[in-house]
Amino acid sequence: MDYCKNNSRKKIIIAIDGYSACGKSTFAKDISARIGYIFIDTGAMYRAVTLYAINHGMIKNGKVDEQTLIAALPDIKIAFKFNPDRGASDIYLNGHNVEKEIRGIEVSDAVSLVSQIGEVRSGLVRLQQQMGVDKGIVMDGRDIGTVVFPNAELKIFMTASEEVRVERRYKELLSKGENVSKKEIAENLRARDYADEHRAISPLRKADDAILLDNSDMTPADQMKWIMGILDKLTCM
Repeated sequence: MDYCKNNSRKKIIIAIDGYSACGKSTFAKDISARIGYIFIDTGAMYRAVTLYAINHGMIKNGKVDEQTLIAALPDIKIAFKFNPDRGASDIYLNGHNVEKEIRGIEVSDAVSLVSQIGEVRSGLVRLQQQMGVDKGIVMDGRDIGTVVFPNAELKIFMTASEEVRVERRYKELLSKGENVSKKEIAENLRARDYADEHRAISPLRKADDAILLDNSDMTPADQMKWIMGILDKLTCM
């Protein structure tokens, strides 16, 4: 139920940051569907660039051929298209739907290597900022409230216990036919956390004015009730 009178809400930017497997994208998608905002999954954008690099032999033995990837950036076209079957937007890489491919463990293992390349980040940040010019968006990632939209009207920083995060990612991958152990997932999450927090460019951190959301013991319904109370105060006209 929308408590805003006549369903009238002013448009703001909602920036959601946090750790891997905290449910940022699911939360952001639910919010956008609830209040009619556009959802932009920035993590998927970095994963799409990573997939491109993998498919073109630019990542070998845990190392990225940075110069070759940087030179190829103008050839990497990323777009989101609404998928009515999922009720959400799929990501397209150079015209191809790669929503499933970018979620695999191979991409997960390499995305932190790609996302710490300055030219990759600056290029995607510019694209993300263009997407937010008219506001009315929910964007999730790791530097949305600190770098992409430091003046966003609402910033949320999400976290959860490692045990909960591993279980969530395990179920997600299992549902997509990925045969991955919980040990592998835990190792991947720890490595990603470290890389995200310690990269030289735009490290993961909670913005000073962000609201902390630890959803370890919260259901999706609990989270929605929590956020709607905040949004009704901020956006109802």
